[in-house]
Amino acid sequence: MNTLKKLSKQPIIGVFVKVIIKLVANSQAKKIASHFSAYLQPVIAHNEYLKEKSFGIRHNVYCEELGFEECNEDKQEKDEFDIHAIHCVMQHRSTKRFAGTVRIVYSLSDKQQLPLEKYCLDSIDHPTLNPVNFPRHKICEISRLAVPNEFRRRQSDKFKGAATGAINENEYSEKELRCFPFIAIGLYMSAASIAMNKEIEHAFVMMEPRLARSLRFVGIEFQQIGPVVDYHGKRAPFYISSQMLLDGLTPGFKRLFEKVREELDIQVCGDPEILDGIKIPNL
Repeated sequence: MNTLKKLSKQPIIGVFVKVIIKLVANSQAKKIASHFSAYLQPVIAHNEYLKEKSFGIRHNVYCEELGFEECNEDKQEKDEFDIHAIHCVMQHRSTKRFAGTVRIVYSLSDKQQLPLEKYCLDSIDHPTLNPVNFPRHKICEISRLAVPNEFRRRQSDKFKGAATGAINENEYSEKELRCFPFIAIGLYMSAASIAMNKEIEHAFVMMEPRLARSLRFVGIEFQQIGPVVDYHGKRAPFYISSQMLLDGLTPGFKRLFEKVREELDIQVCGDPEILDGIKIPNL
């Protein structure tokens, strides 16, 4: 796969190689979707215990590892936007450990700004795809996605005594390890599922362009709506609608998305008030 990625950057042949990469990724997704839910479960953080787990992952990744925010004694990374956000965690079924988190910041009034609106609104230069152009209850921002070191597998993690990013292969099976690179994708799909459940149509996110390119390989087609700026690293504003997501997903990843939606729908049906943080106004 690494060789294919290098070839994808070459002129002429690169176009064909990108098609091959998509086919390979799609094939892998079909296999992973078949057993994804056997090992991983998206969970809406609807109580204080789950929220603390989410904030703890964020502290580990954003404060301790990346240094984007200051560390604190509580080891909980929080901000003003968490009050009007829905949080989701990915749980490893057999160990009950949490493999990642993401939040969906919503807005019901001008007083409830999205993080992007407060800190990076000037970076958006698209004439129409701007949060100020949509009804407040129809927009959200996907942010604070974090996957702890324990659930990231890299080539450098295979030797004994690797840093904190190493996975203990005595605890996790080989099949499970194949799922872990898809945790971030599963978290984005969880965020999208929650947004769709609340009939939110427009999502914004600040991310590295290379991450957007990686997501494009699986059919998640974020549209860049502004230049790269220095915001927790080199990031740019991106936009996606619910229809863009559904139209773009390849068959294999649609299957994975359906698995994620099924898991979250069960939680919502079992507790109809689980997403009541969002109160849709009467229009």
